[in-house]
Amino acid sequence: MSNDPPIHLRVANKKAFVWDVEDIATLRSKHRICGVLTGTLPHLSQQNLFLGVPLVLLPEEVVLLVENEIAVLLDDPKAHIQPSVIELQKWRVKEKELQQLQLSKVTTALGTSPMMMSEEAIRKRKEREAKKKAAAAAAAAAQLEILLSVPSKDPASATSADTQVTVIIPASSRSFDWYNDSASIYRTIDSAKAAEIWEYPSTLHERAKCGVFRGLWEQGMYMGGGIKFGGDYLVYPGDPLRYHAHFSATVLESPTSSLTPMEIVAHGRLGTVTKKSHLLCGWDDTKKEASFLSIEWAGFG
Repeated sequence: MSNDPPIHLRVANKKAFVWDVEDIATLRSKHRICGVLTGTLPHLSQQNLFLGVPLVLLPEEVVLLVENEIAVLLDDPKAHIQPSVIELQKWRVKEKELQQLQLSKVTTALGTSPMMMSEEAIRKRKEREAKKKAAAAAAAAAQLEILLSVPSKDPASATSADTQVTVIIPASSRSFDWYNDSASIYRTIDSAKAAEIWEYPSTLHERAKCGVFRGLWEQGMYMGGGIKFGGDYLVYPGDPLRYHAHFSATVLESPTSSLTPMEIVAHGRLGTVTKKSHLLCGWDDTKKEASFLSIEWAGFG
């Protein structure tokens, strides 16, 4: 149980999202919950390497956080109220005022007017086009590199680069009058199920995954998705940004579940090839206990 205000997990289409950057940092640093970032980042070409908010949580992470009273579920679509025409008009007026305020701050810092800035931009664009034509006509690659590497002598551009400008970032949609989450918060998994915004866990296998996840988490482990390594989870001894996973884990619905010799060999060899041990995690749904057995490929003789 945590004494901090509960973190809001915003549920849409039976998935839980975290939009607040501070909440994401708290979940990772204080509660060992990593999730997966899925949002795009502006001006970043490799969107498959670095992603941004929102953070999508595994359903097992959601259940753990809610049961430990660290977080609450929030029906995000229900929290959005249809704004009236008057509210939209007021919002547009505020947005226009904010844009004018930002423009005035920038022009004051640069000591130029919007018209002068526009003319300056046009002049610089023409200069760039002229340089490109000259570079294309150059005879040698060395001369081309020298031409393109000549720094600009324009004093106005030097002043712009050295001037610090404060840009105001608008508040999130939660500050709008037409967003009200007070009537759509659910503090237990059962109440969220009754409202039909959440349904996990609903089967024995899902209960087993939640129980195993909690068992590993209570031992101080970090967990991530393990599908790429042949398991349900990857188990880390510390933050995945600093450590490699020690185990790939597979969840079994019972501690007495049968395994074929081929499955044991496959798990052992796959874990060894990926420099991990494979963790077989059994769940006793009667006793509500998890048991763990690690297997690793080894030579004979």
